[in-house]
Amino acid sequence: MAGKPSIVFAHGLWADGSCFSKLIPALQAEGHEVFASQHGLNSLESDVACVNFTLNHVPGPIVLVGHSYGGTLITKAGTHDRVGALVYIAALAPDEDETSQQHQEQFAPMPVFEHIEVADGRLWLKSSGVADFCGDLPEAERKLVLATGAVPTADLFSQQVPGTAWRDTPSWYIVANNDRTVNPELERFAAERMGAKTYDVDSSHVPMLSHPDFVLDVIRDAAKSL
Repeated sequence: MAGKPSIVFAHGLWADGSCFSKLIPALQAEGHEVFASQHGLNSLESDVACVNFTLNHVPGPIVLVGHSYGGTLITKAGTHDRVGALVYIAALAPDEDETSQQHQEQFAPMPVFEHIEVADGRLWLKSSGVADFCGDLPEAERKLVLATGAVPTADLFSQQVPGTAWRDTPSWYIVANNDRTVNPELERFAAERMGAKTYDVDSSHVPMLSHPDFVLDVIRDAAKSL
């Protein structure tokens, strides 16, 4: 148990920390201290703050793992002095001069965004879009994803805070080849730009749920580097 790096997860849109539920028990059993940052998607600044106080809570060194918009969060919060490795899962990774929105707009829009409803200043995923978000999950799991997902404020992707951790921190990247939420070409571009150790999997946007063993092996590889 002694000397194992900690693992901290950062979730994305229409998700919460439970999206990592198939990974956490295995990593705990292997002796890692594991936490999932729970953020409300109210602002980029507050979400990064949630990741940071989670990082402050666990011993270092730390593997920081982000899925989807969580990749933006680990790009910002990963400058923390005890983060030694970054793992991106089908994730955004904007550069210092890019917002998440600008990062996405460099590539073709994805089908999930045809199934969005704006209400109360929030971006809601319609049930008709669940297949584009996590279509390779069984029906019961799809319903659970829809029921437990945090709903972002409408301008979240246009917000900016400083930090580009992948410029200085070793990175791993999982490209979801069948992603219909984040463009797989964006994922490949981001992985190449950061010089990440890159893995491809034939998955929807949620490989940590549809291919958990694959994702676990990538996290283990990052942890071994520490």
